[in-house]
Amino acid sequence: MLKFIDCFLRISVIPLSVATIWLTVTNQQDNTTFGKLKFSNLLGLKYMVCVSAICAGYAFVAVVSSCIKFLVTKAWLFFLSDQIIAYLMVTSGAAVMEIIYLAYNGDQKVTWSESCSSYGKFCNRMKLALIFHALALVCFIVLAVISAYRCFCLFDPPSVPSNKEVEEGRRT
Repeated sequence: MLKFIDCFLRISVIPLSVATIWLTVTNQQDNTTFGKLKFSNLLGLKYMVCVSAICAGYAFVAVVSSCIKFLVTKAWLFFLSDQIIAYLMVTSGAAVMEIIYLAYNGDQKVTWSESCSSYGKFCNRMKLALIFHALALVCFIVLAVISAYRCFCLFDPPSVPSNKEVEEGRRT
């Protein structure tokens, strides 16, 4: 059952990441007053596209390697990789969340006005891309827990000394 959930989540990450990339890369809006806004103008969106591409590529390789029994015995490799991908996704999601916050609210201290009233379509697509990215992140958080379980269940739990051993240790 755990292997099925693992495989299902890894396969689910691929279309979620591809949707994030597609929504972000094709996101642009022209405004007669302020000009054209596209994803390449914002470094945080570029970062999210790169992380989503890494995420989708890793998920594909992990599914293929699981299917052909290659690297499956290396539980620690999946554990480390899942952790790294999850952390990268958190950082890119946070960067885009900050962009969205500033786009909707601006920053009066540095005299940045909000921009979503002028670029509503762009902001809505950015929010949708962030939602897909967050769903892929949730998948990887669950995958990180599963891979941690698989990795650490290979080892015996630490032994707890009995009362007799503790008392013998105190006497010496």
